[in-house]
Amino acid sequence: MAKDKLHLLVKEVLINDGWHITHDPYQLKALGMDYEVDIGAEQVIAAEKEAKKIAVEVKSFMAGSMSYDFHTILGQCLNYIIGLEVKEPDRMLYLAVPFEVYNTFFQREGVQIALKRVHVNLIIFEPQQKTIHQWIEN
Repeated sequence: MAKDKLHLLVKEVLINDGWHITHDPYQLKALGMDYEVDIGAEQVIAAEKEAKKIAVEVKSFMAGSMSYDFHTILGQCLNYIIGLEVKEPDRMLYLAVPFEVYNTFFQREGVQIALKRVHVNLIIFEPQQKTIHQWIEN
């Protein structure tokens, strides 16, 4: 599958935030399906002496219709969430989106309801500063 335009940038942002990239892409084989989530990463939590594991799908929303892209990524995320529940339940899925997209399109009521209904966690990042602006768990 083709990588999103911001894939390498999100990897850099995660590394800058203390994450270790473990998979690129993260191969998810579950329930008779083969998926590729963009990035797998771990971060050792010193106080707990265990690793927090995430899978990150990157979406720039730069091509074509944001609504179409959103519907597509929502379906992907649902499949990934179900696959992770079965295959690796301690790994959480996050959708990484640029701050500008989150601050505009993702503020729509329908988008917010859909994200909560499907339990899509978000990483909001600042492309220019190469930093994470916010983590949101739904």
